[in-house]
Amino acid sequence: MLADNDTGNTTEYALRIQSLTKTVATGSQKLTILQGVDIDIKSGESVAIVGTSGSGKSTLLGIMAGLDLPTSGDVVLLGQSLSQLDEDQRAAVRASGVSFVFQNFQLLPGLTALENVMLPLEIRSEKNARQQAAELLQKVGLGERQLHYPAQLSGGEQQRVAIARAFAGHPRILFADEPTGNLDSNTGRQVEDLLFELNKAQGTTLILVTHDDRLAERCQRCVHMQGGVLEERAADASHSRPEERL
Repeated sequence: MLADNDTGNTTEYALRIQSLTKTVATGSQKLTILQGVDIDIKSGESVAIVGTSGSGKSTLLGIMAGLDLPTSGDVVLLGQSLSQLDEDQRAAVRASGVSFVFQNFQLLPGLTALENVMLPLEIRSEKNARQQAAELLQKVGLGERQLHYPAQLSGGEQQRVAIARAFAGHPRILFADEPTGNLDSNTGRQVEDLLFELNKAQGTTLILVTHDDRLAERCQRCVHMQGGVLEERAADASHSRPEERL
């Protein structure tokens, strides 16, 4: 498979996967987690990966992001073929335009909400990191909570800080693994709205893993993992993304 920059097109696809397999050793046997996965995801798309526990969806997400390696096949992330890169080079690709939101938030407990959001900006030596972080926290409704530490925030507030941090560097692609899994239904919906609003406002490609069919139906595309095999299924057009822009 050719990377996007090999074809002269650097914007059409955020992610391309071809003939992906993943096997792991379990004692004297091999367990196939992913088999023959193919998918192309265009820049700016929102795509849900659904499936039961153990179906391989989180493994697939990790390989898509270059956090894990496949046994065979190719992943082209932001125009770069990951199979041709070492770990440092894969990390550089992630740093150039990839962000994450996880179920367990993964905020640094010793930093305030503001400092957590500032961190990726400071790593990239962004100018006005404090101002940018404060504006993002204001957008996610936490303008009055900037100096609070994670332990002083509710689960929904922590996830909103995590989302603000994820979008701090204007990522080209955002991977979200069960982003509302630890939240009550009302808070979860607020977090969902925020993800899709930022996705639309910044044109960020959104790829999320979820058990929640209702959340999946809000995405433009939905793919189903079963037994390590990926199948496309139609998304419900009635669950479109919110039109409100931040």
